Amino acid sequence: MSVAKPSAMIRYTALRLLIFVGCFLVAGVAVHFGLIPAGLGGSNMVWVILLGLVLSAPLSYVLLRKQRDEMSQQIVSTVDRTKARLDANRTREDAVQ
Repeated sequence: MSVAKPSAMIRYTALRLLIFVGCFLVAGVAVHFGLIPAGLGGSNMVWVILLGLVLSAPLSYVLLRKQRDEMSQQIVSTVDRTKARLDANRTREDAVQ
């Protein structure tokens, strides 16, 4: 029985989300214990989300390079197959006329 390999895009997105959640939790703990200043007024949750995004972006860029390359190869091969199929359909239509 063969298990289907998940698409590179789904794997990349899931890993990116996991990195964000981890950074969000670290930022939340740091704000809770006063290691990082809390947001103004009621904006504490927005502040923690922004911190999580800012922290996760460079980490994702560095840590997910391999997955990003796999995803781009998968996209390029899909586009190439689609172009070939469109060209084949176009030549078939020209032959009919």
